[in-house]
Amino acid sequence: MAFWWPLIVIAIAFAICKLLLMLIPDNVPSIDVDTSDVLDDGNQTKDNSFIYVKERVVQARKAQKIWAKSSFKQRRLFLRILLKYIIEHQDLICNISSRDTGKTMVDASLGEIMTTCEKIHWLLSEGEKWLKPEYRSCGRSMLHKVAKVEFSPLGVVGAIVSWNYPFHNIFNPMLAAVFSGNSIVIKVSEHASWSGCFYLRIIQTALAAVGAPENLVEVITGFAETGEALVSSVDKIIFVGSPGVGKKIMRSASDTLIPVTLELGGKDAFIVCEDVDVPHVAQIAARGALQSSGQNCAGAERFYVHKDVYSSFVAEVVKIVKSVTAGPPLSGKYDMGAICMQEHSERLQYLVNDALDKGAEIVARGSVGNIGEGAVDQYFPPTVIVNVNHTMKLMQEEAFGPILPIMKFSSDEEVVQLANDSSYGLGCAVFSGSQRRARQIASQLHCGVAAVNDFASNYMCQSLPFGGVKDSGFGRFAGIEGLRACCLVKSVVEDRWWPFIKTKIPKPIQYPIAENGFEFQESLVHTLYGLNIWDRLRALVNVLKILSEQPPAPTSNRRRND
Repeated sequence: MAFWWPLIVIAIAFAICKLLLMLIPDNVPSIDVDTSDVLDDGNQTKDNSFIYVKERVVQARKAQKIWAKSSFKQRRLFLRILLKYIIEHQDLICNISSRDTGKTMVDASLGEIMTTCEKIHWLLSEGEKWLKPEYRSCGRSMLHKVAKVEFSPLGVVGAIVSWNYPFHNIFNPMLAAVFSGNSIVIKVSEHASWSGCFYLRIIQTALAAVGAPENLVEVITGFAETGEALVSSVDKIIFVGSPGVGKKIMRSASDTLIPVTLELGGKDAFIVCEDVDVPHVAQIAARGALQSSGQNCAGAERFYVHKDVYSSFVAEVVKIVKSVTAGPPLSGKYDMGAICMQEHSERLQYLVNDALDKGAEIVARGSVGNIGEGAVDQYFPPTVIVNVNHTMKLMQEEAFGPILPIMKFSSDEEVVQLANDSSYGLGCAVFSGSQRRARQIASQLHCGVAAVNDFASNYMCQSLPFGGVKDSGFGRFAGIEGLRACCLVKSVVEDRWWPFIKTKIPKPIQYPIAENGFEFQESLVHTLYGLNIWDRLRALVNVLKILSEQPPAPTSNRRRND
């Protein structure tokens, strides 16, 4: 016991010191970002330089060469300045996101502010750790060597991001790229470009505050040709969008053979077993499907409910949906906002009509608030549909809208088969009173993200990678994998005891190779990798015997002929 007491005291003292350090406020500078042109009528001064892609990449490349030499201390200060500004200006950031995409302030806070703050916090806590050289085992034949992996900046990262989270979709790739020593050029969606130009201003002001070079981070706007120009100019591309455009990105990237990360959406399964707390899970299901009119990065789009609780679950969801009102998010207290993409409501109605034609039934629709006649197409009422099956497009194609199609299942085996019957494989959520059962079901689903007895909680654990399989894309952002994906991963081997022990080619396999050269190699392999200790010892004796002999010089064919 006497041995353990000092260790316990040291551990307690360490914990107290760490707590006290957390209570001491950091001396983080404040930044003043010009908001004069975003707080009036929604118009922003136009800057034609946003469209000149190649020039922006050249400027970013020059800036990156300087930033690559920056210290982690300087990079962390940049993150702290950003974090301080975000926390102090939540209302402004959410207001701008809401005006550009139609999402509610609450949804903007959940999806824009919290996720970004969590990512910054993770990078501050662990980012440097995962970018330092990582030492690996050297193997049996290289015991005299040190093996490690180094993570160096790639150069200029390009990102083409979607409209659903204009703030976070800019900050997410930017934070990883800049913290790992890269520059980045981000093309924002043409459906939500106004806010991106202001969010860039926040980033550039924070960079200037830490003495970073100009043009390290750029935001560009435009259409397909802008994206093509970006892909052809950068050292890595991150794309968030549809499978169709993702394939075009791949084709363009093949010309320069740059690495690609694709996050192409999903058709996430939401599975409800019969042993759950139905009202609790129904509330989570409604949030998963209706958040920001479907503007969530990993939305639940297929609901599979066990037959024993199907009726009660549907009844609870209907009750919730009937209480939901969609409307202009900044002009009243509404649960859902607008759809910022033109004609998207027509596509949602097309999917619903296809399901109705094939036997589905609408059992509930939410209401739409007081909106102008010209804005009707920008709102789609939350809709609950039952009697659905997999012949319906609604159960196969990504909807990205506030629709809850609910289907029965009878067994775990059946629901696993149903959930995997999709061209997408982004995420899933499985609910059961038995966590072991929920975990077993989730482990059988072919997707990149799984939540057990929860929905979309993975993304708030920023140490985890995010991404999917199949038509949901490949590669990962977030987490260790996403951070290192912004790096040139370099394998390095060096002498462990330099200069006292160096690599020397054994005499039998030096040029000209001795006649017993292969015998030596064969014995060496047995020595190092033989499965039986006695066989390895016998082989070692033979290796030493060959090394002790002076191998005769090989006789060439020419000399024999002479």
